[in-house]
Amino acid sequence: MSKKQPAKAAAPTAAPAAESPAALPGRLTAAAVLTALEGLALAGLGVYMLFVGIAGDPDSPQQAETGGITLLALAALPLIAARGLRLGRRWSRGPALITQLMALPVAWTLYTTGGAMIAAGAALALAAVAVAALLVNPTATEALGIGPGEQAR
Repeated sequence: MSKKQPAKAAAPTAAPAAESPAALPGRLTAAAVLTALEGLALAGLGVYMLFVGIAGDPDSPQQAETGGITLLALAALPLIAARGLRLGRRWSRGPALITQLMALPVAWTLYTTGGAMIAAGAALALAAVAVAALLVNPTATEALGIGPGEQAR
């Protein structure tokens, strides 16, 4: 029976290490998820453009390939920012906010294009505004270590 007691004592020490990522507020986690989805959408579009440029029949294969590579490079910013937000890194708020500011004109362009792009533009605008609101929320800024008390340092 004494062998069972040390096993019970070891279990509580392993639990706090598993709970440390859950210490982030839900707002910050939601912002990280939405930012990652934006990055994945950019990466998916980039892969599609590369595929069309290589295997498809576009008007300009070189332009399609260059556009695909550009979108893949642009996808890195929100993906890296989302990872930083999920890990609670202070630096990640800036790139995430920049991503949202860059998404708003793109959303407007999609919206004014018409057709099925209206829905895509509206969804992108809603996501950008939601993430920006989540990132400037006092709960999220405190969790990232950004605030009035931190600026004095």
